Amino acid sequence: MKYLYSILFGLALGASSVFVHSLYPPFGLILSIAGASFGVWASGRQWGGRTFRFIVAIVWATVVLRAGFPGLNDEYLIQGDGLGTSLLNIGFIAIVIAIIMPL
Repeated sequence: MKYLYSILFGLALGASSVFVHSLYPPFGLILSIAGASFGVWASGRQWGGRTFRFIVAIVWATVVLRAGFPGLNDEYLIQGDGLGTSLLNIGFIAIVIAIIMPL
């Protein structure tokens, strides 16, 4: 059941990161990255292991990367501007740091 919760939590973190990052630049980006990294760290703290942090991070990365590709009508949820590339680059670095941090 913890694995299912980790997957659902990663989906929620990824979706919120995608939708919040372009809201009131640069505060939305900062809130998005801080929330995602804190969420990954807290998931390991809540369920007791790096395995669950890793699952949340993988699902978050899948959602964020999928949002960067064009959809059915060639729309992008994460654009190729400074905010979008910052979310991808700094977000991945923050997620890796959140996984490595001690419990």
